[in-house]
Amino acid sequence: MTDSEQNNPPAGAEVRPMPKRYGIGLNVTVQIILALALFAGVNRLNYYHFWRWDLSPSQDYTLSPATLKYLDSLSRDVQINIVFSRDSKVYGEVQSLLEEYHLHGRQRIKVRSIDPVRDIERAEQLKADTGLSLSQNGVLIRCGVNKRFITEEELVVREKGTSTNKQIVEFRGEDAISSALISVVEGRVRRFFYVVGKGSRSALGLSEAYNAAIDLGKQQNFEVVQVNLSDINQIPPDTDGLLIMGARYDFSEREIVMLNNYWQSKRAGMFIMLDPGGETARLNAFLTANGVHPRGDRVLMAESTSTGPRKEFSVMGEFNKEVPFIHHLSSSAITFAGQTESLELVKENSSLKEQSISIRPLIQAAPRYWGERQFLEELPIVDEEDTLPPIYVAASIERGALGDETKRADSSRMVVVSNPTLLDKQTMLAVSRDFAAASLNWLMNRENFIGIPAKSKHSYRIQLTSKQHELIFWITSITLPGIVLAFGIMVWASRRAA
Repeated sequence: MTDSEQNNPPAGAEVRPMPKRYGIGLNVTVQIILALALFAGVNRLNYYHFWRWDLSPSQDYTLSPATLKYLDSLSRDVQINIVFSRDSKVYGEVQSLLEEYHLHGRQRIKVRSIDPVRDIERAEQLKADTGLSLSQNGVLIRCGVNKRFITEEELVVREKGTSTNKQIVEFRGEDAISSALISVVEGRVRRFFYVVGKGSRSALGLSEAYNAAIDLGKQQNFEVVQVNLSDINQIPPDTDGLLIMGARYDFSEREIVMLNNYWQSKRAGMFIMLDPGGETARLNAFLTANGVHPRGDRVLMAESTSTGPRKEFSVMGEFNKEVPFIHHLSSSAITFAGQTESLELVKENSSLKEQSISIRPLIQAAPRYWGERQFLEELPIVDEEDTLPPIYVAASIERGALGDETKRADSSRMVVVSNPTLLDKQTMLAVSRDFAAASLNWLMNRENFIGIPAKSKHSYRIQLTSKQHELIFWITSITLPGIVLAFGIMVWASRRAA
């Protein structure tokens, strides 16, 4: 249509007034305002109502049901500071994990990240407020006046060996952080007495067991205090537990009376690792009176091979799937180094029933093992005096247990392991530590927080050929940018033609 036709329309044609410029501008303005309002509304709705999916292979960023349950019942405000340098290998995992705590903490948990290298002023202020040196990476958890600083090494498990650059094989962040959170909110530090003065198979073994107990205390938030029973008159009634690990020498009658008085109290806990080579007749009698009898044999497997007799003392065990506090370990296997004796579980006993004592096996040796009396022989064989499978090497004892779960917090509990090397640094496996941690939590009546698993770390390497490298280059540097450029030219040409 020409300009003359537009100015002089045909006779009888309807004449429509041209829209004014301010009307067009107002219409566009209203559309922009409505679009911005819609954009802001959708973003606000998305900020408060959204779904999250953890697509990592081992569910690295998914909190366990135990932690979620505790966060849902949290009644006090908690401040968490991530004191990490950005170049730490676990910084990203720690930050992502604590974001989950913040999201599920019902506004009770506040998380702040501080890089002591870059945020010097904030780091110095935190030092002044807490009195901590903050000389290494870690997570600081505060609730009121209570505080707990978890170092980076407490959050990870490194590979064994003497190398100075050990790789991280497991991330135990949730386990350590949840335990610390419970500690600062409760406001009371649990205390275990580590019994000394009874010897050990070696000075190194004694030191390693004690250091392992301290490490477990840091992770599970209890303190370990050494005690010599010959120096005290009674075990304090507020003691959360006793650790008797690999005693070689027997307890005196007075000390056994002290153990028995503590065990008969309303709430007691004992974790006992027996040394089959020790002379502990009174301690064994105390255990027998409570339903677990150490037999004094050796659990082993022996066979004749083409190269001669083969005798194996290292015992592979399986966890009892019916025991709740080690249920999360039921799919794992555990290995005991050194020598182990079998345990006889006395269940049908009127005296035990009168005391409401219940005994449950925790770890059972694999079927190929048996309890051998003549274990010093070159090739032992099974005879009448030996113990045939099932062979139990760990058991739990609970006194005063009632059917009502709400009243079980008042029961006394004991875990007996018939091997002294469970926590040796050189032979300890991750599952050994997990079993010890679960047992100690059970002794402290922390069943709700047992079973927070460690996250295994995996390294993946992708090897590409030269042709694959060339293909990736053409796709990312030529093809995709070319498609975007061609689409832009098409849009420009279409607008130009209109």
